[in-house]
Amino acid sequence: MKIESEIEKVSSFQHLEMLANQVVEGFISGMHKSPFHGFSAEFAEHKVYNAGESTKHIDWKLFAKTDRLYTKRFEEETNLRCHLIVDNSSSMHYPELKSNQPFYEKKIGFAVLASAVLMNILKKQRDAVGLSVFSDSYEYYAPEKGSDRHHRMLLNKLEQLLEQPKVKKSTDTITYLHQIAEKMHRRSMIILFTDMFQSEDDEKLFNALQHLKHNKHKVVLFHVVDHETELKFDFDNTPRKFIDVESGEEVSIFADNVKVEYEKRAEAYFKNLALTCAKNQIKYVPVNVGDNFEKILTTYLVEKQNFG
Repeated sequence: MKIESEIEKVSSFQHLEMLANQVVEGFISGMHKSPFHGFSAEFAEHKVYNAGESTKHIDWKLFAKTDRLYTKRFEEETNLRCHLIVDNSSSMHYPELKSNQPFYEKKIGFAVLASAVLMNILKKQRDAVGLSVFSDSYEYYAPEKGSDRHHRMLLNKLEQLLEQPKVKKSTDTITYLHQIAEKMHRRSMIILFTDMFQSEDDEKLFNALQHLKHNKHKVVLFHVVDHETELKFDFDNTPRKFIDVESGEEVSIFADNVKVEYEKRAEAYFKNLALTCAKNQIKYVPVNVGDNFEKILTTYLVEKQNFG
């Protein structure tokens, strides 16, 4: 993914919006290789035909072009409500980037751009989107709306997350997921971006995630990590000081002395997380900051088709 030099000349939220649009357009242009073949140009106006539905509104012209059955989507059917939740704790501002690395190779940058990409799709489909940001406080809340002004406001807020000075912020995930859940009254798709690094009890955490599902909300958890260092612990064996970015706690070790045990525990934690999400009917999607955004968009489109 390359950012053209002209993009750098425009205002910050337009920079983010244009980059998000590049991601979406690139994804759409590649849909002929995916299960969404034929969905690209018309996906804002049509939905996949499901067996047993009335054939009255099948678009036969589109069938002739795509060899797939779609029905025309009416205004009230495009009224999906989606609420994006971004973890803005200090651990999300890892790893430190070199000067030549794009911002989205940091966890918070990945979450911000992924959110902007989903907002771009939601806007194209005339759906309403809201945003919550939390760390050790409930930093920001905007309810679901679909106006251009609201879209620009959310982009500005996302951009601010990239520009904020480095401060030490812990994660109070349980408290703020419960608070967000209490604000969600109408059925929505809730999409959470977090690294799931918290000191709270796992059972209490999943109770909070389950709370998000009340009122028949659909919950998608994008588990954002830097696989090379946070899952594989891929460091050379020179003496290193590891610092907890949220607590400030330090430990000096040789990486090889803990690598095997660390990777074993990390893998077990990830597997348990995936299994517990499955038991609670929460869509769990592990993502690496080095990934492209196809997994994000494909997951969203599949979950939206199943949202009815």
